[in-house]
Amino acid sequence: MRGLRAGGVLDYVVPARLPIMSRPLNMVFTVCHTAWPSRTPIPGCAARRLPPTSRMGVMKATYLEPAVGQYLLAHATQPDALLDELARETREVTHHRATMQISPDQGPFLTMIAQLSRAVNAVEVGTFTGYSSICLARGLAPGGRLTCFDVSEEWTAIARRYWERAGLADRIRLVIGPAAESLRGFPATPPIDLAFIDADKAAYPVYYELIMERLAPGGVILVDNTLRDGTVADPTADDPDTRAMRAFNDKVMNDPRVTSLILPIADGLTMIRKN
Repeated sequence: MRGLRAGGVLDYVVPARLPIMSRPLNMVFTVCHTAWPSRTPIPGCAARRLPPTSRMGVMKATYLEPAVGQYLLAHATQPDALLDELARETREVTHHRATMQISPDQGPFLTMIAQLSRAVNAVEVGTFTGYSSICLARGLAPGGRLTCFDVSEEWTAIARRYWERAGLADRIRLVIGPAAESLRGFPATPPIDLAFIDADKAAYPVYYELIMERLAPGGVILVDNTLRDGTVADPTADDPDTRAMRAFNDKVMNDPRVTSLILPIADGLTMIRKN
């Protein structure tokens, strides 16, 4: 199967047009570069075989050409053994709910943003089994703390185990209960430096406003699933969740308090900076 032809062809051993989420998790992918139009190997560019680990089964950017999606995964910093084990256990224990976990290309992005923002006070709305919280906490500045809001004791019990194993338990505080309620009681000082929202989509505007009230100038909010498999741009898609996400995206775009953009990472990741 061939990918983009911008100065070269990307050859992938993958089934054409097969949705990435449905591919076998033990599939091995080969990624290589060849020159166009001769398709001779580019000097110094060797094929890269990607191991059959959890990261190859959770690419969420289904609106991308599958070959491009796998190329992006192949060229991102790969999850370590702990995150791979957590992803594997999440699939085994939560089954179809495992799609609620962030994709592996989002992990290093969350860590990087936490590092670049030098975040000390961070919050996460929607923790699930803990993958994203580990990535965020790893990037915090010295002395930084992450407060996680979730409603599930069951799924966050898995998160707690992996926080311990990752050596992050002292940096993460878990609050169980409705996030909106918990955020209303969250102190305004010190201000929030970084927030990640990945919970019930209909409540995104509520979480956004509650965090914005407590966000430091220059603080960053990251919001997941804002492209909804690309349906936000499909005029024929009119389901309640898609309408809700369009409304949220429009709200952010028209908010004079912020600068924002939607990144085509995973299922869409909106990055918002408070002016």
